Amino acid sequence: MTTVTDPTSVVGRARSPLRLALIVGALGVVFGDIGTSPIYTLQTVFDPNDPHPVPLTTDNLYGVVSLIVWSVTLIVTVTYVLLAMRMDNDGEGGIMALLTLLRRWAPRGRTRTVVFLSALAVLGAALFLGDSMITPAISVLSAVEGLKVSNPGLTEWVVPITAVILLVLFLLQKFGSAAVGRLFGPVMLLWFVVIAVLGIGGITQDPGILLALLPTYAIGFLVGHFQIAFFALAAVVLSVTGAEALYADMGHFGRRPISLGWLFLVFPACALSYLGQGALLLKDPKNLSAPFFLLAPGWGQFALVILATAATVIASQAVISGAFSVAAQASGLGYLPRLRVAHTSSSTHGQIYVPWINWFLMVSVITLVFAFRSSAALAFAYGMAVTGTITITTILFFYLARQRWTTPGWVLWGGAVVLVTVDLLFVAVNLTKFLHGAWLPLAIGLAAFTVMTTWQRGRQLITARRTQAEGSLVEFVQNLRTKPNLVDKVPGTAIFLNPGSATTPLALRANVEYNHVRHERVIILSVDVDTVPRLDEEDRFRVDDLGDPTDGILYVRTRFGYIETPDVPLALRSLPPEQSEGPLDLDNATYFLSKIELREGDSPGMARWRKRLFLAASHITADASNHFGLPRDRVIVMGSQIEL
Repeated sequence: MTTVTDPTSVVGRARSPLRLALIVGALGVVFGDIGTSPIYTLQTVFDPNDPHPVPLTTDNLYGVVSLIVWSVTLIVTVTYVLLAMRMDNDGEGGIMALLTLLRRWAPRGRTRTVVFLSALAVLGAALFLGDSMITPAISVLSAVEGLKVSNPGLTEWVVPITAVILLVLFLLQKFGSAAVGRLFGPVMLLWFVVIAVLGIGGITQDPGILLALLPTYAIGFLVGHFQIAFFALAAVVLSVTGAEALYADMGHFGRRPISLGWLFLVFPACALSYLGQGALLLKDPKNLSAPFFLLAPGWGQFALVILATAATVIASQAVISGAFSVAAQASGLGYLPRLRVAHTSSSTHGQIYVPWINWFLMVSVITLVFAFRSSAALAFAYGMAVTGTITITTILFFYLARQRWTTPGWVLWGGAVVLVTVDLLFVAVNLTKFLHGAWLPLAIGLAAFTVMTTWQRGRQLITARRTQAEGSLVEFVQNLRTKPNLVDKVPGTAIFLNPGSATTPLALRANVEYNHVRHERVIILSVDVDTVPRLDEEDRFRVDDLGDPTDGILYVRTRFGYIETPDVPLALRSLPPEQSEGPLDLDNATYFLSKIELREGDSPGMARWRKRLFLAASHITADASNHFGLPRDRVIVMGSQIEL
């Protein structure tokens, strides 16, 4: 008898282990932040020290637990998992991916709309950077506070222990998360299993809490007790912190593993924990001191504190890595200075280390810990950045969906109205906490937004003035060809880095006009960062002989994706000899950089304070030799001055 094997089943079986590995890996990177929210969310809602306290009554408890479950359902499951993650930029997600899609897909004639939405996207990225300062502080602090439950005598040590843990975490960033990352997934898998089991144990004490799964309780609480429910939302939003990570890290694991991990493990585990804590509070309101940790029996509370601390460190790592990615992408797209980016893994492109961002975050996070001293105090500041980023992501998604999808307009408009209304409700309630800490992430976000937009505008002005100073490349080369006796040819290959093909590299112009020499082989090279994450090798180069294939002067344009390392010598080795008019002697080539010294001037285009901000930001720009992977012993820098 002949057996026929279904090829799809074979493929399915082959992919299953890989998909399972990706899901476990995603647990350690993607879900750390949102997966540790049950530690502090419900406790914060009923915090008696809140400026707008929510009374702990049976009706309020049912309403709050229902609000938490359905807020997570609408924002995380619907907005991100079911909708936003279907909008990707060559597999990459996140708000910067939406910005690049907006640039690519925006219809002509909608300039004002595109400018406004682009500004919103940059603001969303800036708010995410603010969130990356608060998340490590509140996450680790909330876990270490569990020591007060297992051993009240350690209360005074909570803040110092938290600061030490965070200090070590930031000091270890330069080594990368590749080795430790293999432990993240299993630890978070254990974490979700434990909080699910503890949640079920809590539910058994009062199974009636399961009624909170009905949306009628959330709606009834909002409609019938709006004056209470409105302020409760300021803490309920803590349950969705980390939602952006699901989207931002999509390029590392793919949409399907993240979706499966969320729907079948993370969401159920978090929901069970919230329900279990609710049942515990129904049984005895005194459990409000630490409902999450009190779900565990006395003998297991210290172990739970250790596991929670490990989980929050992982959550912090995920947010820090996200900040590195956002900063690197913003730099690649021209919204931040060129930053030094170190890739810490040879196999995983997403594992990067940005030193300047790391040290800035370290100082900021530890300062927040000592300034606020408790997770409850930090919670007042936490929600503002999260809700702002979520709202902007939702708006951008529906605008792009309207441009590209064939879904009927009334369906998209209906969905947009519902989801944006929910998001704006969270934004509005967090604004009521403005004087109690919500000003902090707004201030951080607005400061980052100002820096990013100022850098973009300053780059435009500098580029225009540099173009004027450099002059036409075509005319310069034609002049060389018509007057060959004016310059001497010296042996070797010279590579001049230049922004584009329209203008002459300042270093080349100076070499010809003042030294009266040129090399036998001259490569004028421009490096472009594309709005896609990665490029295939066949799309890497464009070569132009500038009208004469025999004089040894070539223009080469090389392109990199915005998450790739722009290693110029390595890229040039893959340039086909037939395109470069013969093999290049890259082992002995000399690289010329045109250094621009910026000075503040009276030219129009920017306010004086923005010029000073741009000049200050320019000092953190990474060295071009390191950034482009150039051999330092064969780099010559020639300078020029430009006034801003």
